[in-house]
Amino acid sequence: MEDAAAAAAAAAAGPAELREAHRLTGHTDRVWALAWNPAPGPGAGPILASCSGDKTVRIWKRAPDGAWRCSDVLEDTHNRTVRSCAWSPNGKLLATSSFDATTAIWEYTGGDFECVATLEGHENEVKSVSWSPSGLLLATCSRDKMVWIWEMQPGNEFDCVSVLQGHTQDVKMVQWHPFLDILVSVSYDNSIRPKRVESLHPLTIDVDMAACLTQVWTDDGDDEWHCVQTLTEADNCGHSSTVWAVSFNHKGDRMVTCSDDRTLKIWDTSADLSQPNNGDDHESWRHLSTLTGYHGRTIFSAHWSSEDIIASGAGDDAICLFAEEKSNMVEGPSYKLILKKERAHDMDVNCVRWCPQDPRLLASASDDGAVKLWELRGSLLD
Repeated sequence: MEDAAAAAAAAAAGPAELREAHRLTGHTDRVWALAWNPAPGPGAGPILASCSGDKTVRIWKRAPDGAWRCSDVLEDTHNRTVRSCAWSPNGKLLATSSFDATTAIWEYTGGDFECVATLEGHENEVKSVSWSPSGLLLATCSRDKMVWIWEMQPGNEFDCVSVLQGHTQDVKMVQWHPFLDILVSVSYDNSIRPKRVESLHPLTIDVDMAACLTQVWTDDGDDEWHCVQTLTEADNCGHSSTVWAVSFNHKGDRMVTCSDDRTLKIWDTSADLSQPNNGDDHESWRHLSTLTGYHGRTIFSAHWSSEDIIASGAGDDAICLFAEEKSNMVEGPSYKLILKKERAHDMDVNCVRWCPQDPRLLASASDDGAVKLWELRGSLLD
């Protein structure tokens, strides 16, 4: 036992290493997205959902012996690619969005997953789905250039309460702020538009990435949207090409975006944009740092861990990890590359996600059809 403890301590003190711990196979097409259950229940280990071009969602659980196994396959509901999946904050519902233009809501009851609702309305492919912090609102986005906000009703019923039409191109992703009703959506048209609806109290932020704008929107009380903040590439250091993904840190005061321009950008999101604008001196979100030169192709995914480690996955088949350099704050925060895992997958890395129950466990998904679990070891800022 003492030898094992000494070996573990030595590993923790060594240089940072991302070690492949498990390779999860079963999907027969590219794996698009991953989602860890935020609340798996008392005594339960981590639970991971993966979705694929094979029209299925797989649920992965860690067995008592440490091995990971597929416990459930969710199929025969979507008839095209399943592009995105997201657990509700209480971990009891799983939403899945598909190229068949629908979003399915799954509930685990009686030892099986049951599709309890199907949300229809988008004209074509639904690219992403995300739950609000309260679990009462669900956002979906689509190639039809729209973002829909759904309100959950008793009996697993969902009503569409707003359709956001600020984008001019395909909307890639939606992501809610970790504890405020603030939503970020990512699109080809290169803008970020935060919005607020007074009747529901959510603020949404559309990230359109062809005009490279960040626009903040608010509601006049009658569900009419107005832009209250715009961040442009020239004025606010926005991306120069399509933005693919966005992630907040656990405090909600920082945000990372990643793009086809092969950069990651860090934003100060400490200003509470969900509050009404009372004058010209209102606070806004602002650019802090740009990470460039680390990936050779499009960065498709970025995710912030509870230990403030940023993971990124890209079309160069690599995974990079970054952390803030605490000693250099004179000119604002800067971020350091901890490590780059070359050839993490055989093809594009589409998604990276840190496990909420184990902040040193990272999951990745790829065009090669595999899901990999990685263990982060060693000192992070040597």
